Amino acid sequence: MLRNCFWAVVLIATGYLTATLRVELGRPGQAAPPTPAAPAGDRPNIVLMLADNLGYGELGCYGGGILRGAPTPRIDRLSSEGLRLLNYNVEPQCTPSRSALLTGRFPMRSGTMRVNRGDALYGLTQWEITLAELLSDRGYATGHFGKWHLGKTEGRFPTNQGFDEWYGIPNSSNEAPWTSAVGFDPSVVAVPHILEGRKGEPTRPVEVYDLRTRRLIEAEITRRAIAFIRRHAQAGRPFFAYVPFTLVHYPTLPHPDFAGKTGQGNFADALAELDHRVGQILDTLAELGIEQNTIVIFTSDNGPEERLPWRGWAGPWSGSYFTAMEGSLRVPFLLRWLGKVPAGRTSNEIVHEVDIFPTLARLTGAEPPRDRIIDGVDQSAFLLGKQDKSNREGFPCYVGDVLHAVKWRNWKLHFVWQEYMFDPPQRLPNLRLHNLIEDPRERHGIDWTSTWVYTPMMRIVADFEASLKKEPPIPPGTPDPYVPPASKP
Repeated sequence: MLRNCFWAVVLIATGYLTATLRVELGRPGQAAPPTPAAPAGDRPNIVLMLADNLGYGELGCYGGGILRGAPTPRIDRLSSEGLRLLNYNVEPQCTPSRSALLTGRFPMRSGTMRVNRGDALYGLTQWEITLAELLSDRGYATGHFGKWHLGKTEGRFPTNQGFDEWYGIPNSSNEAPWTSAVGFDPSVVAVPHILEGRKGEPTRPVEVYDLRTRRLIEAEITRRAIAFIRRHAQAGRPFFAYVPFTLVHYPTLPHPDFAGKTGQGNFADALAELDHRVGQILDTLAELGIEQNTIVIFTSDNGPEERLPWRGWAGPWSGSYFTAMEGSLRVPFLLRWLGKVPAGRTSNEIVHEVDIFPTLARLTGAEPPRDRIIDGVDQSAFLLGKQDKSNREGFPCYVGDVLHAVKWRNWKLHFVWQEYMFDPPQRLPNLRLHNLIEDPRERHGIDWTSTWVYTPMMRIVADFEASLKKEPPIPPGTPDPYVPPASKP
């Protein structure tokens, strides 16, 4: 957060330290009229698949595939059947990214701005409203199958946040090697488990999450997701299947059926498995005859895996996750809604993951909460091909609780420089401005002819900071029940 003199000087110098709230960061005068809300009888199913640490350059449809040792034909076909975004942006870490996606709010607001370390209380307070809660109120069946990473204690599991049922891991796959690690002491640190739960019941352990089950979990995630889809499709009930896969997060280990399949090592084998699991879910939708009435989204939570020997690839972008580099922020995003979203369309317009919350609310006729700031903007008209331009022009880029950069149109302005997660962040005495069209790898420093863009970029920063004063953020680790302070006028 901007709490020191440096930031105050910067903002005052630009003339934009204002209390005016412009959270939506839209395109005044350019956006099409809002898409009418879906009628009560028109509730499309939603399958939202989220890969873990899948970089921009891994898939064939984004320049990877065989270049990464594994063709991705099923995901590539999904791309050809709908919309492919080239400038879809996420948060730089797992927890903040998942929080932003499910709440439509930047993680600075909800106290979820970084991955938790140790046993401290973390995750979403029950005051936060998730997409699952919105859709549940709309009559949807809601299921979570995969990685949660938004709380690991009773009261903070998916079934406490709008999901009817869930299966998966509460934290991250980096826990899978623990029981095999030299010196691991289960009397000091709890043995990690795969969990499952149903709404209204306590979540319970299923089995230990170790290097053996690490290889098997994707198959079980997919099996349970398919069973959920089949059950509710046959009952005629609309459903929201949230499938946050655990691949390709380290340790990137494929199912035994895929081990050695590509001949290019574990990472390529795991990428081939991920493509196959996506295909299994898509085949189920076709078999059930519900493709036409199902919105399918495939994306990733942040930039590519960084640890050898499982290092991923960000394609044309530089940097790693846990930074504000494009390699951290830009990830694949594919959207298919047959007959509604034009097939084969590609766009480089800016979209941020917080936009998914209000957009899916609009498309399903759900009502977003009005008692809090929602940072996402409704992108339904843009995604449906009714307008060429996104309703977003930029956003602030936080790493943890520190503002590292801001994006606006084709420009990126860095306040803090950090290329890789293990590099020390450096506060810049002179800001770095990059034209991402001319300098996609953010290598050549400032374009002095374009410093005019400081004005709209600093406005984004000032507006967001003003909104944090209007609605104070929830401190990390805040216990339930959380009662928000009154917002300032």
